[in-house]
Amino acid sequence: MDLSGQRESDNVQDTRGGKKGLMVGGGIVGLLVTLVAVYFGVDPQMAQQVGQLANQGGGQEEGKGVNDGYDKFSKQIIASTEDVWSKEFQEVYHTTYKKPTMKLFSEGVHTGCGDAPSSVGPFYCPADQRVYLDPTFFNELRDRFGGSDAQFSQAYVIAHEVGHHVQHLLGYGNMLEEARFKREGANGGIRLELQADYLAGVWAHHAKNLKINDRDVKEAVKTAQSIGDNRIQKKAQGWVSPEKFTHGTDEQRTKFFLWGYETGDCSKARLMIFFDERVKPTSLMPGR
Repeated sequence: MDLSGQRESDNVQDTRGGKKGLMVGGGIVGLLVTLVAVYFGVDPQMAQQVGQLANQGGGQEEGKGVNDGYDKFSKQIIASTEDVWSKEFQEVYHTTYKKPTMKLFSEGVHTGCGDAPSSVGPFYCPADQRVYLDPTFFNELRDRFGGSDAQFSQAYVIAHEVGHHVQHLLGYGNMLEEARFKREGANGGIRLELQADYLAGVWAHHAKNLKINDRDVKEAVKTAQSIGDNRIQKKAQGWVSPEKFTHGTDEQRTKFFLWGYETGDCSKARLMIFFDERVKPTSLMPGR
């Protein structure tokens, strides 16, 4: 991936390096993780296993950022998603893409969904239409779960969260709720997570100016596999509990990202709302 000369979005705020004072814990955090768990399938226990352990005494809400390169990197990746989804929304859905904002934080953060510690991991809040990220998540992902810290792998994580914003704008959450009434016992969280992986792949397909190559894709696949529910559970507790899956297996996450990357067809994302997550993802792919 080549980011040289790429434009930077104005919709990224780096609040790291600010004053302490955000208390995280108690009912407000419970509100956040409940909202995220219900709407986007995030299991707060699994998020704590993947994300960096938070300092439960405070967080950073104001600041001038940290000079580690993530501010510029995030602005360039968000700019790329803005370009791709603005074009796709116009050409495919005949509507205007409403750009999300992104906030980089450390330790804890105030959001429209409540207060959250870093241990929640990267997430999207539909209430304020923002993507939240503590970049130390990437260190934890690499060191504890074997994910890649390559640039495109990190870009995939951001694009996945932007995928949740695309879901929100297109009303896929409401469609999922309607599907739940018709299909008792369906795990909607997994559907939305795999759909976000697919949408991240669609973005990568269309981000031609980033010169994404096969090596980049392999690094993203390495991360997608490392955060499969089966792999996280195996490393965290020594066994796998399929009934507690929230994001999909390593195979599913890889397949849906690659499906999006290979087809570049955002209109097929709607299919994820109705598939049975017990079916192997290869059976859902055209021509396979």
